[in-house]
Amino acid sequence: MPCDNETDATMERMSTEHSPRTEVLVDLGAIRHNVELLAGAAARNGAQTMAVVKADGYGHGAIEVARAALASGASWLGVCTIEEALELRAAGIRAPVLSWLHAPDEDFARAIAGDVDLSVASCRGLDAVVRAAEDTGRTARVHLKADTGLSRGGSQPADWDDLVERAAKASAGGAVEVVSVWSHLAHADAPQHPTTDRQARRLDEAHARATAAGLRPIRHLANSAATLTRPDLHYDLVRPGIAVYGLSPVPESGMFGLRPAMTFRSRVVLVKRVPAGEGVSYGHTWTTSRETTLALVPAGYADGVPRSLSGRLEVLLNGERRAVVGRVCMDQVVVDCGDAHVDDGAEVVLFGPGDRGEPTAQDWADALGTIHYEVVTGVTRPRVVRTMVETGVQAVVEAAIGERQR
Repeated sequence: MPCDNETDATMERMSTEHSPRTEVLVDLGAIRHNVELLAGAAARNGAQTMAVVKADGYGHGAIEVARAALASGASWLGVCTIEEALELRAAGIRAPVLSWLHAPDEDFARAIAGDVDLSVASCRGLDAVVRAAEDTGRTARVHLKADTGLSRGGSQPADWDDLVERAAKASAGGAVEVVSVWSHLAHADAPQHPTTDRQARRLDEAHARATAAGLRPIRHLANSAATLTRPDLHYDLVRPGIAVYGLSPVPESGMFGLRPAMTFRSRVVLVKRVPAGEGVSYGHTWTTSRETTLALVPAGYADGVPRSLSGRLEVLLNGERRAVVGRVCMDQVVVDCGDAHVDDGAEVVLFGPGDRGEPTAQDWADALGTIHYEVVTGVTRPRVVRTMVETGVQAVVEAAIGERQR
């Protein structure tokens, strides 16, 4: 399209305002709503709630999500690594934090010094934690993990008695406090799958053995799906993860009242008319069938837009779903806008809650043959700006558009 003074002035103003090229909006109001819903369900069964904020809060920002969750009914936090736990401590968060996946040579002393709870699944792992506790002169809080059927982390039933015996001895000596016996579900997204009940029975058996050894641990098993669909498995503590972020853990059963917290958006950086018969993007996998308007958007697979979505991706632009044409590139995609008028700088929503008809993370997951967990954790790349907002996503987006139009 021809240049004019108005377009130049608009682009200069946007540059001055430092508008992000590509941005993730995280609605903390949605996070609060989701945690209130989840914690309320748990509390009705006498259980506390651990909000899982591993992987930088599933791509939403661990520290901000943790604070919102703790203000909305959660009393624990869950992470994968000691580094993730200590990041929360460095931010001044003092709530109980459980870290559950550790290398054999992990520096457990720093975790113990930081009041981080540690999962233990083997005698060797317990011995390492005990040594670190003795070195620091502090009691380590441990959660004994039982493998009840996922066959991933956790102690096998054949090894459980030895682990419990050693833990009881370490507890009597003051090196550790055994906080819980816990496990993780394999089929929670199919609430009535028989494996789930079998895993619960195995957890009960593991807990009974720990109690018989003189320990007094709590139990926890329920993830997001079990928190919402299996109140009988809430035990003493539930551990919702994906549901905290407003994504359904059982998509075929609906949303359970959850509100998606993430909107992934970018903006148009170039608009041009292209004649019929022109190939678009690498390999010319798509060719214009008629003269059309193409909009260039600075978001690609380096920003979390999977290349495998090439030819299957739509975005919301000017209030309508429009096709991304040609291959997804490392830094950019091209949107076919037909004869619609599109301004430089126009907002492009790649996915969001779906309130305005935009694609959702679930839509992406369905197209990719994956799960929405992978979608939202995949967009937190260095070039994507994360912006925290306190109101509903739709209201914030509309406010931002209005501000740029004024």
